[in-house]
Amino acid sequence: MKLNYKIIFHFLGLLILFNGGFMLLSTLVSLLYKDGVTLNLLFAALVTLALGGLAMVFTRKHNKEMNKREGYIVVAFGWIIMALTGTLPYVITESIPNFTNAFFETMSGYTTTGASILNDIEAMPKGILFWRSLTHWIGGMGIIVLAIAILPLLGIGGMQMFAAEAPGPSADKLHPRITDTAKRLWLIYFGYTAAETLLLSVAGMSFFDAINHALCTVSTGGFSTKNASVAYWNGQPIIQYIIILFMFLAGTNFVLSYFAFKGKVQKVLHDEEFKLYFKFIAIFTIIAALLIYFRADVSLSSIDHPMVWGEGESAVRHALFQVLAIVTTTGFVTADYTMWTPFLVVFFFGLMFLGGSAGSTSGGVKVVRHLLLIKNGFLEFKRALHPSAILPVRYNMKAISGDIVFNILAFFILYMLSFIIGALVFSMFKIDFSSAIGLAASSLGNVGPALGDFGPVNNYAALPPLAQWWASFLMLIGRLELFTVLVLFTPFFWRNR
Repeated sequence: MKLNYKIIFHFLGLLILFNGGFMLLSTLVSLLYKDGVTLNLLFAALVTLALGGLAMVFTRKHNKEMNKREGYIVVAFGWIIMALTGTLPYVITESIPNFTNAFFETMSGYTTTGASILNDIEAMPKGILFWRSLTHWIGGMGIIVLAIAILPLLGIGGMQMFAAEAPGPSADKLHPRITDTAKRLWLIYFGYTAAETLLLSVAGMSFFDAINHALCTVSTGGFSTKNASVAYWNGQPIIQYIIILFMFLAGTNFVLSYFAFKGKVQKVLHDEEFKLYFKFIAIFTIIAALLIYFRADVSLSSIDHPMVWGEGESAVRHALFQVLAIVTTTGFVTADYTMWTPFLVVFFFGLMFLGGSAGSTSGGVKVVRHLLLIKNGFLEFKRALHPSAILPVRYNMKAISGDIVFNILAFFILYMLSFIIGALVFSMFKIDFSSAIGLAASSLGNVGPALGDFGPVNNYAALPPLAQWWASFLMLIGRLELFTVLVLFTPFFWRNR
């Protein structure tokens, strides 16, 4: 069956139109704050809208049937085309005049990685900072999930895209119609963003800082409006606790949030992935807090503002914040954790491979995959003793098919191979060992802060141009769960069957 190129380009045009619409929001912010780049941002928005409009007009007559191959192409190329057009505000305003740097920043935004090449974030125009945060917010729930909410207007079914783009090994649907599912998810997503903006504003952040940090927390992104990230508010613990709460919620399956709002709290509490996610956070926080309090190589008074609530509270808060920031792949920082103890450096590096829950906005391997891998591992011991026994892996009291277990095993092997190859390629650019493995783990897991020269208090400005393109590729495949992008590199995918 030949590919339906017209529907692919039609859908890509629709995504570009979305991009242009969000750029208009940034233009409005620029106008309100009189930051001097309003006309440039407006021009970028109009160019983007024109490109999207032309693509849709020239492909308006198309076959509305979309198969799985076309769904994968739309997802992968959708992210790339969004990143390419998303560079326009940076390049046209000359905030980031270099195209490679602008593409890296944009891809980091849409993939909710949060790695930045900006040396002085606070010197950027307000409209550009807002656009930067918006790229996180758009990418957080998935630009495809956003787009399929309006697909009925075009008469196109969106199940193929949701299956390819939805985070995790399975897309747990809230409603039989996929478009209604997308709308419910976006309502929760928007609600969390509004709630965090309000709470941060009440806690003492300026409204501009509050809305930007809300956009970046709920999307588990990590871009901040301050050079010091959330460490800027070390003297205001309440602000950090609010961000902690929303990082936790953003790293939880959004389907569970929906059940909680519907009053089905027991369904949330009995979910195996949620229980393990909560236990991981609790155990890792206790380990980190004890080490920070008793063994940290820097005193807590040098981390925090003098007006803290006590060293014990400070140790727990910084531990909880950094554990959540890395597990949920949000990437905000309150301190340079690479300066605490060598054990904690390796500890946080290991957390980069964990990831949040499936169905959340976080990146990484995802807790449910680890859970099923562990369960299958223990069952192998039983199978060795009882080779004739039928011992299925169970999740939430239901037997999991062997195909899903094999898929998870394949994903994990492919993820580790991608990490190893990623680190090897970075080392070719004369990047030292700890920096190379940190870059590979952080880019692939969409974490943000890495290790070595690219740690939590540094940025990615020193990364060579070719290495920035490689990091951008790793961000993309990590955000789209590997298979969605890598399948495009297989010869059989492009054969007309």
